[in-house]
Amino acid sequence: MALHRISTPLKDTDIKKLRNGDEVLLSGIIFTARDAAHKRMIQLLEGGKELPVDLRGQIIYYVGPCPAKPGQAIGSAGPTTAYRMDLFTPAMLEYGVKGTIGKGPRREMVMEACTRYGAVYLVGIGGASALLAKAVKKAEVVAYEDLGTEAVRRLEVEEFPLIVAYDTFGGDVFLNGISKYQEV
Repeated sequence: MALHRISTPLKDTDIKKLRNGDEVLLSGIIFTARDAAHKRMIQLLEGGKELPVDLRGQIIYYVGPCPAKPGQAIGSAGPTTAYRMDLFTPAMLEYGVKGTIGKGPRREMVMEACTRYGAVYLVGIGGASALLAKAVKKAEVVAYEDLGTEAVRRLEVEEFPLIVAYDTFGGDVFLNGISKYQEV
């Protein structure tokens, strides 16, 4: 395992260095989106239309942040269970999204899409939503404001702590963890 300090937008050379289990401190811009926003974006893509925000080369964080308290950029911002976005993810990666952030394992189709389109799935630390929020320096709604916490937000992050779950080579940190502790 290695520690990588990377910035967005992600470059293919950055992504190819990442292996499942590696730690990442991510800085730059990431975008938030959950179920309802993904549904709208997929409808646009299927209709041959542009997205409200160009997400090519970007990372989507599956989060529904709490309202910010005075002096904060964002409230608690822990990762959402990612498999809820699995049906949308291959199309988003084909479009050009280079990474997603969530928690928990995902369907095989997502791992295959990461390999096919040169993308990564990163996991945030579950239960550490207040810690993750401290890494967010700015937050603004950029699309679908009517969705409330599920609106698409542009976040500026600094050393946002993550772990590589799926890499571009088919590596899976969850399967590695199971096999490591299985009885032989």
